[in-house]
Amino acid sequence: MSRREPLVLIVSGPSGSGKSTLVQKILELPGTMLAVSSTTRPPRKTESNGKWYNFISEAEFRTMIERGEFLEYAQVFGKNWYGTPRKALNEALEQKKDLVLEIDVQGALQVKEKMPGAVAVFVIPPSRQDLERRIRERGLDSEDEIRRRLDRARQEMLSYKSYDFAVVNDDLERAGLEVQAIALGSRCLVARTEENILEILKTFGG
Repeated sequence: MSRREPLVLIVSGPSGSGKSTLVQKILELPGTMLAVSSTTRPPRKTESNGKWYNFISEAEFRTMIERGEFLEYAQVFGKNWYGTPRKALNEALEQKKDLVLEIDVQGALQVKEKMPGAVAVFVIPPSRQDLERRIRERGLDSEDEIRRRLDRARQEMLSYKSYDFAVVNDDLERAGLEVQAIALGSRCLVARTEENILEILKTFGG
C-alpha cells in the first residue's frame, strides 16, 4: 500500500460549545494526532506549553507569519493571535497519522481554501442560553468578554454552510460517537482510497 497523505480533520465551534472535549474523543481513535497551535495569549493555570498550545511572543508569531510557517492564522477579538504551524502536516505524514485541527471559523476557512480535501466539522451548542451557562460556569471571563463571546458565536454559526458536518453537542456521549464516526468514515472516502483501490484492482488482472 502507498504512503497516503494524512486526513486533515478540522473541528470548530463557538467558545464554550465543547469542541475541545469532542476533539479529545477523536484523539481516542488510533492513528490520530493533534496539531498543536501557536498562540500569543498567556497560558491559563491548567495549561502547559506544547500540549494543546505553544505559547509564544507576538514578535515570534509575526516572524512565523513572514516566513510562511502557518497553515492558517488569525487574530481573535483584536488582540491574541492563534495559528497552526505547517510542520504539523509533515509530522502527521512521518508518523502515518491523521491530523486533527481545533481552530476557529477564520482558520477553518483558510485551511479549506488551501486544502479542499480537509474535512470540517462544526460543533453547535443546543441554544444561546446553554452556551452562556457553559461560559459562565468556566469562571474565566468578565461580563464584557462573555458578551463578546456570545456575539461572536452568532456570527460564527452563520458560517455553518462552509462545513462538511455539524454536530449538536447537547449530549456528550452521542456527540462523541458522532465525531468519531465522522473521522472513521472520512478515512474511507473514495477520493482518499482510490490509489489503494487501483493497486488492489491490479491483482485481479486485466
